[in-house]
Amino acid sequence: MAENHNQILHKLKEEYPQKFVPIEEAFTRIGRGCRIFIGTGCGEPQFLVSELIAYVSSHPTAFYDAEVYHVWTLGVAPYADDRFKQNFRHNSFFIGADTRDAVNQGAADYTPVHLSQVPDLFRRGIVPVDIALVQTSMPDQYGYLSLGISVDIVKSAVQAAKVVIIQMNEKMPKGHGHGFIHFDDVDFAVVHTEELLEYKPELPDEVGTRIGRNVARIVQDGDVIQVGYGSVPNAILDSLRNKRHLGVHSELLTDGIVELMQAGVIDNSRKTINEGKTVASFCMGHRETYRFIHDNPGIDLRPVDYTNDPLVIAQIDNMVAINSALQIDLTGQSTAESIGNTFYSGVGGQADFMRGVVLSKGGRTILTIQSTAEWGSLSRIVPSLNPGAGTTLTRGDLHYVVTEYGIAYLHGKNVRERAMALISIAHPKFQPWLIEEAKKLNYIYKDQAFIPGKRGEYREDLEVYRKTRTNLELFLRSVKINDEPLLKDLFYSLSDKSIYRRFISSRKWMPHERLQEFCIIDNTREVVLLATQRVGEIDTAVALGQYGIHEESHTAEVAFVVRDDFQNQGIGTVMLEYLTYIARREGLLGFTAEVLVENKPMLHVFEKMGFDIDRRHSSGVFELRMLFR
Repeated sequence: MAENHNQILHKLKEEYPQKFVPIEEAFTRIGRGCRIFIGTGCGEPQFLVSELIAYVSSHPTAFYDAEVYHVWTLGVAPYADDRFKQNFRHNSFFIGADTRDAVNQGAADYTPVHLSQVPDLFRRGIVPVDIALVQTSMPDQYGYLSLGISVDIVKSAVQAAKVVIIQMNEKMPKGHGHGFIHFDDVDFAVVHTEELLEYKPELPDEVGTRIGRNVARIVQDGDVIQVGYGSVPNAILDSLRNKRHLGVHSELLTDGIVELMQAGVIDNSRKTINEGKTVASFCMGHRETYRFIHDNPGIDLRPVDYTNDPLVIAQIDNMVAINSALQIDLTGQSTAESIGNTFYSGVGGQADFMRGVVLSKGGRTILTIQSTAEWGSLSRIVPSLNPGAGTTLTRGDLHYVVTEYGIAYLHGKNVRERAMALISIAHPKFQPWLIEEAKKLNYIYKDQAFIPGKRGEYREDLEVYRKTRTNLELFLRSVKINDEPLLKDLFYSLSDKSIYRRFISSRKWMPHERLQEFCIIDNTREVVLLATQRVGEIDTAVALGQYGIHEESHTAEVAFVVRDDFQNQGIGTVMLEYLTYIARREGLLGFTAEVLVENKPMLHVFEKMGFDIDRRHSSGVFELRMLFR
């Protein structure tokens, strides 16, 4: 292969000697006020950048006020250094760690723009490109070069640039897709082989792993996913290993995606467009991932104005966009780009994907956020975004919000429901504060109850899936502080007969004051379980079961109710069996219950459980005392 490259290079040098001049000569084309584009992320042409800095260092008056465009930098960014401020002014479409301080100190610029729109800015000359410094693969026999792991906005920058300077690198893989340029379109070329930059995110911690598990509950077999970068997205991808027939249409290709492709989890077999292809715009990962990309027809690398185009994304059925945020307020507005007035990253492609997915048939948007920042001292779920924060996603962009404490579904919910859902997945130590702030803002009921501390925390340990004798699958879980709407629907679905049998009352009305008694509970004194069934994205409460502890006898009073349209399917039995399991695990000795004499189905459920039952009859009601064997 190297011999073939040498032959092709020899031929090109003979045919285009003017393109293989010393790099210093190529840099003489940079004039005062020039706009210089530098390739993206791990595809950054490190040699060209270092040579450019060396050139400026030895020729400090060669040019002034050149504007350097970058969408993302992982390598060094010396052009943002204060000692070169007369030569360069950095302007980024997305802020990385190496340029963040310079931007926030006013020594560099940030251009907020949806990433999908950047190529059009180049084409129309709104953001002109005079010089493009990019890295490519070695040329093939036809004179084509691959932009390899960074197609994104690089191809459009090359097409728009007045002068194109390339670094041909044997380490750059040849990617399939739309990332090819021809040597005829290159002005200057240098051959320099060096290892590509690698992106090595931190390994997922416990918080990331819990977030990943929650996201995996939303992603279904056959979905097409988009994910970002970092330890949490890696944890999410790791949690998807038991899924089947996933597809990928993403801005970014990561190690985690490649690992799922190699494991057969991602096969792109159910995509409605680009079937069989993992579609991405650029790659940041390890060398093994770059080798996997090389000449792989299963990976399609395309410009960002295709991958991130909301109209393209909307054509993909069951598209799931998974992104992260720095902060979200109780109404569902979020920022991923700034912490107050401090710029952190950028608009990027998050809104492109989230808004395209909203238009997708079966599409779901998922925003992941760690519940706290600054080592647990700050809540990322806040009453209102910090002053100066950029609103990356509006209240209408989100379906799901996921933290390590659970899942909040916001789509179609009113502000009160949103606030309670987000409070329910906030860090428990910040929940009392959020409740009080939400009351001040009139987001929730003024009399909203809340039990702080461990007594009021949601019991994730009680979550379990069960099947009834009729093969109906149920999700049993403890009630949450935001379950009032579910409980309201359950109650008003009950017939008068079911209400009378459950409450031994002809109650017709279940107001907020009464409903919250069922979902704001003291875990040390009672257990309240919901049995839910999911249809699409909708959870329906089909049964409610509970027990309250009698401390003096170390038993508990038990009761449950099943929706009329779900009765006679074994749900009551499943609910009582699970309540019994929990009670026995907690060391309780048995149950008590009050059951109408005419409520034979309920009596039958109790009798077949194998309890030692003592019953007393009074005014048409059986008072049952049921000891565990």
